[in-house]
Order: sequence, then C-alpha cells, then structure tokens
Amino acid sequence: MPYSGKIEYAGERKIRERNTRLYRLAHWPIWIWVFFLAPGPLTFTLFARGFHWANWAWLAAVLLATGIAGLRGRLPGVEPRPYILRFDEDKPNPLYRRVCYTFAWNAVLNFALLNLAGIVYAVATGVWRFKQIYFYAYSPLCALILLLGILGQLPRVGPSTQGEGTERRYFYGSVWAVTAAQTILLVLWKTLPLSPAANLVKLIAFVGVLALFGFAASRGLLPRTRPILPGELMVSD
Repeated sequence: MPYSGKIEYAGERKIRERNTRLYRLAHWPIWIWVFFLAPGPLTFTLFARGFHWANWAWLAAVLLATGIAGLRGRLPGVEPRPYILRFDEDKPNPLYRRVCYTFAWNAVLNFALLNLAGIVYAVATGVWRFKQIYFYAYSPLCALILLLGILGQLPRVGPSTQGEGTERRYFYGSVWAVTAAQTILLVLWKTLPLSPAANLVKLIAFVGVLALFGFAASRGLLPRTRPILPGELMVSD
C-alpha cells in the first residue's frame, strides 16, 4: 500500500553545522539508559526490588564509559557536528553508531517481547513467571538482536547511511510505542492486584498502547516518524 501519511522535505529543514553543548548533553542520558538496560536480568531486579549495589556499580561503569565516548564524539547526537548531512548519500556508517543503535534496538525489542510473553503467560495460566522468563530468554534474544546488528539487518545499523531518511522513522516509531506501553504497564503492575481480570487489563492496555502508537508512527504523527525525502543537505542524529 503506498504511503499516504505526513512527510518532510530535507530542503525545508534548517541545516545544523554543529551540535550545541546543550544538544550534545541532552543526548547523553539516552545512551546511559540504553547501556544501563543491557544486562536484562539485573534490570529486572531493579524494577522488582529497587536499586542494589550491583545496579549502582553497573550505572557507574556506564556513566564512565558513555562519558568518555561522548567527550570523544563517539555517541550519536553527542558528536561535535552531525555526521549525516545528506539522507540519500551512500556514506559509511561509523562503528560507534552501529554499536549504539544495535544496543538501542535490544533495549526496545527485548524488554517489550519478554514483557508481552510474561503477560500472555499470566493471562493464560494465572501465574506470573517474569523472573524465569528474563533469566532464561533474555540472553538468547539479546544475542540474536546483536547478531542482526552485526550483520547490518536492523534499521540505522547497516554499513551505509543511505536509507537514513526512512530508517530513522522505524527506530523512533518503535521507541515511542515501546516506551509508552512499558510505562503504562509499569503503572498498572504497581497499582492493580494480581488477579485474572487485572492481568487481562494489563495485556489489553499493553497491546493497545503498542498498536495505537505504532499506527500514529506509521502515519508520521509522532516526532521524527515522518519519512524525509532526500536531495538537499540535512543533518540527523
């Protein structure tokens, strides 16, 4: 079906020659969060029981590593100047961008899929097995996503930046949908009882928010989800 949603024209957008310090600083927490979430079972214990010494130690390591990378301009959006200036240009995709976006896809996909599996299991059986699901399934799924990233089979992690004008919308659309759905699920998990009816409400709400935001992103109604027609100089992060 031909795309009929909102679009953007690269030539109509303001060209940014350099990233301001505020812009660079604002992007740093994104990558702190992405890599902090990487050890899934450890992250599960954080949401289940709160911060533990291991969470603090991992956070300190992530802050140090991403801080050094950011100062060297080796995090997307934290570079002194934008790397991508032309959306249709067949330009090499730097290793740091490929690594960062691969781990970002893991943060987006892995937690959403495992949480969905956990809710479906709870609705079907009346029993919550999130701890076991994360313990046994997180690492294999993470390995699969990382492998797809290494092979360049995920949006924004290919060897070339040529498809950036379209691939960025898949990435940001997924981020919008999963972030909203996970937030709603967390609120319902903390407020509703563990009962068959409440479990069903959580499942419907989680899937419904994913579908709603996914549809809005597919129509270009959310920030950074509109396809950008190439041809003029433009910047991206």
